[in-house]
This record gives sequence, C-alpha cells and structure tokens, in this order.
Amino acid sequence: MTNTTSPSTPSISRMPNPGEFVPELKDISAALFRATGNHSVPRTTMSLVHLRAGQIVGNTYLTILNTGFLRKAGVSEERITAVSSWQDAPYFTDAERAALALVEATLQPAPHGRERVSDELYAEVAKHYDEKALATLTIAIGQINFFIALAVIGKPQPVSSLADEQWD
Repeated sequence: MTNTTSPSTPSISRMPNPGEFVPELKDISAALFRATGNHSVPRTTMSLVHLRAGQIVGNTYLTILNTGFLRKAGVSEERITAVSSWQDAPYFTDAERAALALVEATLQPAPHGRERVSDELYAEVAKHYDEKALATLTIAIGQINFFIALAVIGKPQPVSSLADEQWD
C-alpha cells in the first residue's frame, strides 16, 4: 500500500515512524548524536563516512540526507560526487581516506580468510586519529549501522534535513 505525502508526491515509506511505537528511539538517537558530536572528528568527515555507508547499502534516504548535510556544510559538489570513487579522487585528505576505508571495511564482507579491518588498516586510521577520535569514528560507523536498519527496512522519505518529514 502506498500512502501519499501530497497529491503530487507519492510516499515510499513502508512503515510509519518507528518512534511513535518505540519512544525510546528518540533518546537512543540523541545519545548517538551526542557521542559523535564531541568535535574530535570533523562533522564533514562524519557526513562523508555516512554518505559512503548509504552508497554501499544502496539506500536513497541515507545518501540524500548526508548529501544534504555536506551541502549545508559548504562541501563542493566535486567532493560529494566523488565519495563513491574516493580511492582515486583528488578531493580527500589522508585522514578522510582512512575513515572512508574504515567504513568500507566494516560494511563490506571480508575476503575469504581475512579480517574486515586488518591491522594495517587500523594502523593507518590510528595515524590520523587520536584515541578519542578513533573511538568516536568507530561509534559513528556503529551509528550509521543502527540507522541503516531503519532506512532499508522502513524506507523513510528521502529528505535533505532531519527537520523534514521522513515518515508518513
């Protein structure tokens, strides 16, 4: 069944706002944003990581939302567009590259017989982030994994701001 948000915009949401049924979701979400908002990792890096996660799982909601965050932060269209091909794009710092490699390793299956996050990758990330920042980045990857489940199962409306109506 497809609901409509307006006569011209059909809804794609599969379910209503889960927060209506599980009010603790708001507290969990707020706690995750507080935990990752300690300024040890630039907010732009967090959004780049979250955008890449949305691309990996093929979720429009997450890609539109994090693209919107990056645009609002003044990130160039070239950098935003190149996130999907960051390995050979000239637009990212070594620290951003390490963070993008870490989210990819976390979300994608490991090659047979190998760890997802190798000691070499961990060492590369640790070169660019101190202990607090590395813990924060790890939590940010967990945060997006938490939201991936809501996004791919519930399929909220694509929005470029959390202030916009996401659920029917």
